[in-house]
Amino acid sequence: MSEIIKVGMADLKTCLPPNGITTLGLGSCVGIALRDKNNKVGGLAHIMLPDSTVIANQTNVAKFADTGIVELLKQMEKLGAVRRNIVAKIAGGATMFALSSRTNLNVGERNVEAVKAKLKELGIPILAEDTGLNYGRTVIFYPETGDYVIKAVGKPEKVI
Repeated sequence: MSEIIKVGMADLKTCLPPNGITTLGLGSCVGIALRDKNNKVGGLAHIMLPDSTVIANQTNVAKFADTGIVELLKQMEKLGAVRRNIVAKIAGGATMFALSSRTNLNVGERNVEAVKAKLKELGIPILAEDTGLNYGRTVIFYPETGDYVIKAVGKPEKVI
């Protein structure tokens, strides 16, 4: 019997098949799903902010794109993942308030940019993404197949 593991905000988890991982309420936050395409070790991080270096309290590494992705990789490697086999899919990074798009406060866009930059730095290709726009998302990731299911209110469910 498979289990769907819940990831909270500013949290991350790993899993092995046949289990899946889910996180709710990705607004400006980004859900980063990583998968070792050979042994199917998977992980999901729900990051809130792009950069840990501009915040005084950095104790929760999962909160930030720059530290959360690195920690997720470490935890996946403990389960047998091999870095050169890891691929990514990302979702979220929405502009949730009209004011955000007219100011420098667009955290969603900055989160997506930071995630992409960190993945590029680590040599992890992004296979698919569902980012931006103006609505929140709930995601479920199945490392066994690589399916990343995206759900949003009033939108058709999609799999990337």
